[in-house]
Amino acid sequence: MMLIESGDDVIAVDCGLMFPDDELPGVDYVIPDFSYALAKRERFHGVVLTHGHEDHIGALPYLLKSAHVPVYATPLTRALLAEKLREHVLPVPADLRLMRPREPFTLGPFSIEAIRVTHSIADGMGLAIGTPAGTIVHTGDFKLDPSPLDGEPADTRRFAELGEQGVAVLCSDSTNVDRPGHTRSEIEVGGALAERFDRATGRIILATFASHIHRIQQVLTLAAARRRRVALLGRSMEKNVAIASELGYLRVPSGLLAPLEEMVALPPERQVILSTGSQGEPNSALALMAAGEHKYVQIARGDLVVISARVIPGHERTVGRVINALYRLGAEVLYEDNAFVHVSGHASQEDLKLMLKLTQPRYFVPVHGEYRHLLGHARLAAGMGFGPDRVLLVEDGTAIEVTPTTARLIPGYPTGRVLVDGTGIGDIGAVVLRDRQILSEDGVIAVALTFDKSGAVVAGPEIASRGVVYVKENEVLLEEMRAAVRAALAARDPAEPWDRDAVAARVRTAVRQFVNQRVQRKPIVLPIILEV
Repeated sequence: MMLIESGDDVIAVDCGLMFPDDELPGVDYVIPDFSYALAKRERFHGVVLTHGHEDHIGALPYLLKSAHVPVYATPLTRALLAEKLREHVLPVPADLRLMRPREPFTLGPFSIEAIRVTHSIADGMGLAIGTPAGTIVHTGDFKLDPSPLDGEPADTRRFAELGEQGVAVLCSDSTNVDRPGHTRSEIEVGGALAERFDRATGRIILATFASHIHRIQQVLTLAAARRRRVALLGRSMEKNVAIASELGYLRVPSGLLAPLEEMVALPPERQVILSTGSQGEPNSALALMAAGEHKYVQIARGDLVVISARVIPGHERTVGRVINALYRLGAEVLYEDNAFVHVSGHASQEDLKLMLKLTQPRYFVPVHGEYRHLLGHARLAAGMGFGPDRVLLVEDGTAIEVTPTTARLIPGYPTGRVLVDGTGIGDIGAVVLRDRQILSEDGVIAVALTFDKSGAVVAGPEIASRGVVYVKENEVLLEEMRAAVRAALAARDPAEPWDRDAVAARVRTAVRQFVNQRVQRKPIVLPIILEV
C-alpha cells in the first residue's frame, strides 16, 4: 500500500495482504497498518488499484470497514474485489468505480491515468499520477510481453509520451531484477504446453493460480482442440473462471466444461483437470489428490500433473512434499525446475532498463520485492547513469518529499504489520506468537494440584503432556516430574502465607527445570491450582 499526499489530501495505490511465514504460526494474513491513512480519512480521496492479485487487493475489506472511500479499478480487478467483499460485512456498501486505460480522472488535487501493462493476470495497469509537484509513474507489477494472449501489449508508447512530457518520479517493479535479459512471453508457454498435451496418453491435471486467466485460457484452448473435457477444482478456480467468462476475458467453448462427477466417468485420455494448489496449500485440491484424500480424483499411473506456477518463497517445502507424493502414486510431474511450464509475470533486467529509458524520470524509486531486489534495481539504474542523488531507496514507513525541482527522503511515519487471525484483527502480539512457536516446537505440560484451606496438597500433582513426551511410554519420567513438583512445594517456607500465584510460579519453575535437564526441551507449563 502506497500513500501519496499533497497538503492534507491523500490517495492510496493498492492495498494488499501478505501470507504468513513459519514465524507466524496460526496467523491467516498480514495486512498494513492503516492508522496514518485513517487519521486523514476526511481528505482520503480513494484507492486506485493496479491489478487483482491478493498482494494488491487483499487488505481492502479491512480498510473499507473503517474508511468509506471510493475504489478505482479496471473491470476484472473490480469484479474480483467485489467477489472478495461478499465474504465480509461492511458498514456501508463499497463504492467500486471503473477506470479504463488512457481515460484520466481526478481525485482531489491528483489526476489519475491508467496505462496498460502485461502481467500474470489480465487487466494489469500502471499509473500516471499528476500532482502539484509533477507526474509520478507507478508501473504496478509488470512485464513487457510482446505477444500477450489477449492481444493487449503494454502501452509503451504512452510511457514514452509521459517521459517526453516530464516524469518527476518513477516507481518501478523490482521483483525480477536478478534475472538477465527479457522475461519470456506467455505464448511460449502455450507452445510448450501443447507439446505436453500431444504426448500425454492419460489424464492431465494442471495446477495454477486461479487468477492466472491467460494460463487458464491456454489450457481450455488446448483441451478443446484435443477433444478433452475440462473440470475445475477449487472454489477460487470456479469463481474466477465464472467471473472472467462473464466479463469476456475467457472464451470457453460450449460443452467443454464438465462437472467433476461426470468427468471421472470419461476415459483418462479425455480428461483435463484445472486445479488450485500450485503452492502446496494443505487443503487445496492438488494437495488432497497427492494425499489420496480427494473425494473424486485418485492419482494413478499414467497421469500427467503439471504445476504451472512459480513457487512463492516460503512454500518450497510444502510444494516439494506434494510433488514427492504425486511421484509415489505413479504420476509424471512437471514443474518449473524440470520443465518449461511457466513464465514470470515480472520484468527482467532489460525490460526494467527499457522502462527507465521510456519514462526518463528525474528521480527513481525501486518498489516491490525484498530489500535485495530494491538494491539491485537501484544498482541497475546506476549503471544507466542515474547518480545516487537521483535514486531513492525506500522501505516500509519511508517518506519521500517531492517538489517541482527536488525529491528527498524525510522522516517516515509509524507503520507496521497487522496480523489477522480468524476474526481477530491486530490482537495477536509478540507474546502470543512466541507461545505458539514454543507450542509447535517444545509442547505443553499441564500440572493440576488441589489444596485445602490450610495450603496442604490434598490431590495431585496430576500431569498431562502434549508434544513433550508420550505419557504411556514415559511413566517413570512423569513420576519423577511429580516428585520434582512435590519437592519444590516441600521446600516452601511454612511461615510464608499461602499464595496461589506464588505456588503456581514455584510449580512452573520446577517443571521447566526438570524437563530441560532431562530431555533438553522448554515447553509451556500450565499450573492448574484448585482450592477446596
